Amino acid sequence: MARKRLLLGDEAIALGALHAGLSGVYAYPGTPSTEITEFIQADPLAKERKVHSRWCTNEKTAMEAALGMSFMGKRALVCMKHVGLNVCADPFVNSGITGVNGGVVVLVADDPSMHSSQDEQDSRFYGKFAMIPTFEPSSQQEAYDMMAVAFDYSEQQKLPVLMRVVTRMAHSRAAVTIADEPREENELNYNAEASHWVLLPANARKRNVALTSQQAQLETDACNSEYNRYVEGTDKSMGIIASGIAFNYVNECFPQGCPYPILKISQYPLPKSLVRRMCDECESVLVVEDGQPFIEDMLRGVMDGNTVVKGRLTGELPRTGELTPDVVKAALGLPSDETYDPCPDVVPRPPALCQGCGHRDVYTALNKVLLDYENPRVFGDIGCYTLGFLPPFHAIHSCVDMGASITMAKGAADAGQWPAVAVIGDSTFTHSGMTGLLDAINENANITVIISDNLTTGMTGGQDSAGTNKFEAICRGLGLSDDHLHVVVPLPKNMEEITRIIKQEIEYNGTSVIIPRRECIQTFQRHLKQKKNKQ
Repeated sequence: MARKRLLLGDEAIALGALHAGLSGVYAYPGTPSTEITEFIQADPLAKERKVHSRWCTNEKTAMEAALGMSFMGKRALVCMKHVGLNVCADPFVNSGITGVNGGVVVLVADDPSMHSSQDEQDSRFYGKFAMIPTFEPSSQQEAYDMMAVAFDYSEQQKLPVLMRVVTRMAHSRAAVTIADEPREENELNYNAEASHWVLLPANARKRNVALTSQQAQLETDACNSEYNRYVEGTDKSMGIIASGIAFNYVNECFPQGCPYPILKISQYPLPKSLVRRMCDECESVLVVEDGQPFIEDMLRGVMDGNTVVKGRLTGELPRTGELTPDVVKAALGLPSDETYDPCPDVVPRPPALCQGCGHRDVYTALNKVLLDYENPRVFGDIGCYTLGFLPPFHAIHSCVDMGASITMAKGAADAGQWPAVAVIGDSTFTHSGMTGLLDAINENANITVIISDNLTTGMTGGQDSAGTNKFEAICRGLGLSDDHLHVVVPLPKNMEEITRIIKQEIEYNGTSVIIPRRECIQTFQRHLKQKKNKQ
């Protein structure tokens, strides 16, 4: 008898990977992808099989470790949010050239509408750029089923597979039918050919020709894929191309069945023959895709006739933000469902640092010190402490990407800015901040770096931080003098000491590091509760 489970999209992906014979998941926590690795860490089958599931320092190290597991013939999953794909772009793009031995699936969770992100980039462009096959499930069931298909296809084509989901898919639940028996893990093997994996120009040129020659077969496979299908319609005045979760939104608009032909796309490269069929049959085509106009933009190079293409580029759908069923209804000329105005009595609640958070004391001390300076600049980073930009602190002036605080502070100091202060969290420091600090130390840049250490990856829910209890050693190893390396405890009672040290190091003409260290109040409370439960 088939078993069913109610699963988040992320959980369906995780379970699908385990049931496909996964040997290791490599990831850095990033919303909306975090729950995939957390599910595998807690799953009994993963524990029984000793599936690797420890968090990586960043997405680049995750991708490279997965390639190492693949090199030895085993199946590996790499998980990240969309901006994490920028961090691992070097090994990701090169993995199309090396190919794989054991299957590799790179799961990227995009965040249209930027619920917890800096941009709305669409990871499908990376798949096209790297010339590797891309899958985009339209439901939690497909997300589960696709993992086995993707791993099989990866090993069949000897290429990594990119799987792209969006926030609504990752964080919504549905009933999922589960396989009766999980697949066994691959055996260790030594079949990887060194000439494929050693990317000397002579080898890489040959591999580039091979990868390019595979593209026709990948497109044929996409045209024949069970996940790409052409659904007939009686009204040919318009056709609809819907990808991923957008296919669900289109179906919601037509509970009695869609009168227009629909081309569902969930596997890439773009199935051009199916696209041309729709363009030949229909007077116009509406492209419904969550993210950027990836398919819509390509259609203009695929169509043979005069079919009118509509979508995000032409204004039928909004150019930015995630799709909703109502947005799709409007594009189809259908009436929207009844909506309700927000209750006027509900006061807006913007995000804020938790009461008792050590970052609060850091910003309080920093703001107090900087009152004595004209035009100070504080360069922030990615983490809970980014909320220091908001009231009541208004403490930072920039936050661009992981690790940018230190390098931007250095660049500002190079330009003559003083004081230039960088504020970075513990997990972000080991993710992308160490190299920037090395640059600063090598030039003795006139900056003050504050590594606000709350002993966890707080922003994504309290995962382990790679550098816990190692930061002083890391800073010394990079060449920082002990005279300008300080550890403080961010508490109101220590405010005099903290402000004195910040002032002292701002006045020092060179690179200094201050580490305010106190456990995240959320993980502290969880640990306290766990301790009481054991008593």
